[in-house]
Amino acid sequence: MGTSDGQTVSIDGKELRFTHLSKVLWPKKGLRKADYLKYVYEVSAYMLPFLRGRALTLLRYPDGADGEAFYQKNCPDYAPEFIKTVRIGDINYIVGDGLPTLMWLANQLAFEIHVPFQTADLTRPSEIVLDLDPPSRAEFALAVRAALMIKAILDRFRLASFVKTSGNKGLQVYIPLPDDVFTYEETRTFTAFLARYLTESEPGLFTTERLKKNRGRRLYIDIVQHAEGKTIIAPYAVRGNADALVATPLYWEEVTPGLRPEQFPLDQIPKRLAANGCPFSSFFEAKASQPFRQIIDTLKHQQQKGASV
Repeated sequence: MGTSDGQTVSIDGKELRFTHLSKVLWPKKGLRKADYLKYVYEVSAYMLPFLRGRALTLLRYPDGADGEAFYQKNCPDYAPEFIKTVRIGDINYIVGDGLPTLMWLANQLAFEIHVPFQTADLTRPSEIVLDLDPPSRAEFALAVRAALMIKAILDRFRLASFVKTSGNKGLQVYIPLPDDVFTYEETRTFTAFLARYLTESEPGLFTTERLKKNRGRRLYIDIVQHAEGKTIIAPYAVRGNADALVATPLYWEEVTPGLRPEQFPLDQIPKRLAANGCPFSSFFEAKASQPFRQIIDTLKHQQQKGASV
């Protein structure tokens, strides 16, 4: 059943009501709520594998990208019965599930969907993510340089890696891991090693300094963010910035000096997927074959010896 600005549809056996379809959410791009719902539906098959079983932190924009936003962790009382939740501490999180959940969240104008590094039933990370954060989009080339330096190291270690834009001004490098095997302490050993390599190689370009005022115009390598309870924006989630930029998985060959985050707005991603497929399509397959234990054991041994890695 539909109205002039709303529609009720059945998705996987769940009835959902979509409202205010003509509402403009990204004025600069002329994108309406109907466009956003269509986008989420079209990318859902690629996005859902990275949401399933994870406790979701949402950034909602009830008045669109030009309006005020707020974080939502607790599942609201008015959520439909099919929405699954998990209690962690005193918070009742929505759990990433199927398409009905994702579309309901989209109708609630949850643009940014942030996920932890493990599913809700695990305490150990399922992947490593390195967040490469330049001071502004003008210095995006720093993120490209850092990502390629990291890729060279990971290739030497024979580790499969993946990369995506943050949807804002940086890049994020993913290293899939077998589920529930390595501790956050072990992954921190590795991320600290990578960060140390970059900052010692190019101290004028990269830093792990947390205080922005002390970074200058250097790129911040955020290794603190990869920890239990922390989150990262999910692949294919859209940001609430004026350009409707998407946290977009890339092929490594796309990571070149000419790369720009503005190349990946919401309205271009379905076309990109149709033409090129998803660069993260082999992500979960790569988990089982990562030689990460050998690398961690070597780093731990060198730490114990007090050697410089």
